[in-house]
Amino acid sequence: MGEVRKAGPSDCSGMAEILNEIIAEGGTTALTEPVTAQVLKDWMAAPGRSAWHVALDGRGAVIGFQWLGEQGYLPPEAIDIATFVKRGQAGLGIGSALFDATRQASMKMDAGWINANIRADNEGGLIYYQSRGFRTYDHWQGYKMANGQVVDKVLKRFDLD
Repeated sequence: MGEVRKAGPSDCSGMAEILNEIIAEGGTTALTEPVTAQVLKDWMAAPGRSAWHVALDGRGAVIGFQWLGEQGYLPPEAIDIATFVKRGQAGLGIGSALFDATRQASMKMDAGWINANIRADNEGGLIYYQSRGFRTYDHWQGYKMANGQVVDKVLKRFDLD
């Protein structure tokens, strides 16, 4: 892995490519429709607290990204996290490096804790967040995704104090 840095609009094509591969494979994200670079640019520019980081390989290509953002179902002291790593690159320390940067950003936002909303059938995601120190605090049963599929969700939190 090359470096982790703040993401910018020029990273959105690489981020969309990673996310679309994950969406197409299914089973790990609640997102069901492909995204464009412009959609990610719009999300990045949306009002409210947010932070975006990318992990780059030695050539400067995006191999993972993580974002923090506000969610209406969370209290104001919480910030939501999402993590995406290029298929075939899991277990190489990308998620750990991203979380180091994201955790620092969340503290600068005066967040009290980070929320991870994970599909219950996403074993890799559950393991990843558990290994970072997140603990389960809630379960949602029968969550209906945009494509009509129904899954269970596990909510985990990482306290920043």
